[in-house]
Amino acid sequence: MSDLARHIESLSRARVLCVGDVMLDRFIYGSVDRVSPEAPIPVLRIEREASMLGGAGNVAANLMALGSACRFVSVVGEDPAGLEIVRLVARETGDGGGLVSEPGRQTTVKTRFIGNRQQLLRADAETVAAIDSAEEVMVAARTGMLTVGAVILSDYGKGVLTTDLAMQLIHAAREAGLPVVVDPKGDDYSHYRGASVVTPNRKELMQATGMPADTDAEVEAACRFLIDACGIEAIVATRSERGMSVVTRDRATHLPAEAREVFDVSGAGDTVVATLTAALSVGIDLTDAARLANLAAGIVVGKVGTAVVRAPELLSTLHQQEWRHGEEKVATLAQAVEQAERWRQRGKRVGFTNGCFDLLHPGHISLLNQAKAACDVLIVGLNSDASVKRLKGETRPIQSETARATVLASLACVDRVVIFGEDTPETLIRALRPDVLVKGADYTIATVVGSDFVQSYGGSVVLAQLVEGQSTTNTIKRMAR
Repeated sequence: MSDLARHIESLSRARVLCVGDVMLDRFIYGSVDRVSPEAPIPVLRIEREASMLGGAGNVAANLMALGSACRFVSVVGEDPAGLEIVRLVARETGDGGGLVSEPGRQTTVKTRFIGNRQQLLRADAETVAAIDSAEEVMVAARTGMLTVGAVILSDYGKGVLTTDLAMQLIHAAREAGLPVVVDPKGDDYSHYRGASVVTPNRKELMQATGMPADTDAEVEAACRFLIDACGIEAIVATRSERGMSVVTRDRATHLPAEAREVFDVSGAGDTVVATLTAALSVGIDLTDAARLANLAAGIVVGKVGTAVVRAPELLSTLHQQEWRHGEEKVATLAQAVEQAERWRQRGKRVGFTNGCFDLLHPGHISLLNQAKAACDVLIVGLNSDASVKRLKGETRPIQSETARATVLASLACVDRVVIFGEDTPETLIRALRPDVLVKGADYTIATVVGSDFVQSYGGSVVLAQLVEGQSTTNTIKRMAR
């Protein structure tokens, strides 16, 4: 594991060229409380909208999340969606210069309408046709090859990676000494001839070969058929709950699935190809690169919607035994936000309380039990050592934040612990948007930090009864006497 940890650190040095079909993923969120009088369909009351890069753009976003640099090359239309993609790519990668605008082409937009956390409809607007701007794409790609360590071809079958262009890109990259990883589409892989690695999922592998791919032996046979028939150096086949298989002409390695909880497989292939290629670009061997990609896939399928994986999450997962009691409980704010959304998607009420929890006593236990009784899952905000010192004085805390977090995480009533460095949990509350906010009855609802915000979207505030005579300060005084 220590080798993999060092490999994760090296991903920040990776520089990757990604060429493929970019899309704009739009999400329109709202609430549904009635059926239309015009037709038997729900009426969505729109509350907010969000846009993000999709298709090959999600590969670029995953590369950036890992700390790697990405030169992104694709084709957009001369339309508002194309302009929005240019802006998003520039924001994500710091460089939107690899995008080619093609007159008359419609930028691919996938719009998802989500009501009460349920997807109601997806509407696609797109041009599925070969691009007319292959020369411009090739020029942009050749420029990118001068400064990168590997190349990704992300083929979504929308027309950017035509047969001729894909072959030209692979040839140019191999001439430059760069490994090429292809996320394939369709059933003819001959135009990926010369690629270093192709990454089909199990269904795509069967479609391309016409062969079964259930057992390890069947997967090996199908992969080697492609290697021989299409002149590909290696296949990394993703197999959902069965993990991943790395197959070359003379060797096969089968990696078990790393996912602890599968919630959404959207974009998992993008995460795999991004992590795998970033690793190859800094000289990590194929098997270890696949292990990192497998680890990343196990993380991303536990997230909501099309998502990315960050290098700290990979490290955290590698060191999971240090931070887990059953499942991982001590989390970063970003991880807790994602987990809270997964819980809400399943209809669970998310509760939140906070404190220093220095020298855990019966009063703390009572508060936490009351908090858990008011919700389905409980997130606890824990003041950091520096925060406790500012609030309680130079002699506090008695126990370090690591020790306090470990003790809290061992309690059955606590589902997540998030350490925060501010004096109040306002930032946590606004990010987590708990359904229930719990504080001790020595407060009033009006004086509980975040109460106005939680109540503004229909959440509730609960004041827990205190256990008389129980406090850390009094305990410390008695110890001093």
